[in-house]
Amino acid sequence: MVVPAREFPAGSDELRAMAARVCEVMTLTGQLNALPFDDLEARADLLAEVFGHQLDPSVRLYPPFFSDHGLKTRFGQNVFVHQNCTFMDFGGLTIGDNVMISANVTLITSSHPVDPERRRRAVTVAPIVIGDGAWIGAAATVLPGVTVGRDAVVGAGAVVSRDVPDGAVVTGPAAGGTH
Repeated sequence: MVVPAREFPAGSDELRAMAARVCEVMTLTGQLNALPFDDLEARADLLAEVFGHQLDPSVRLYPPFFSDHGLKTRFGQNVFVHQNCTFMDFGGLTIGDNVMISANVTLITSSHPVDPERRRRAVTVAPIVIGDGAWIGAAATVLPGVTVGRDAVVGAGAVVSRDVPDGAVVTGPAAGGTH
């Protein structure tokens, strides 16, 4: 079930805090992405700062990596995140066990109202949940409020705007279709 978006007005305390956190995380991910690939200890330390805790050793996240908040992402065990992924997690991002996320994947939990009168005056957020065993293909984008079910596959290049049932395979520019 796609979760309805929660709205934060421009100038609110929550958005000011989020904007400050974005600046912090951009600095941290810039440092992360400049590290030599084999500096595993420094990578683990920077990822702990981005996500607010040490990641389970079974989580493998390859830089370059980008995030806008970090503190609202939760990883299961044995998660693999390939290079050049972007996690915009202000709305909350839960990644289950044994999930594979291919290169260039974008997970977006925040947006703006569609109404042009409100668009520049608010940010909307809704969490993304990726179920155990799911595989997100290269260059896929998952939009706010979507749940990708257990063992589901999101094909390369898909734009997922609706929930993906357990075990389903979705592909194409408007994956998720009607269910």
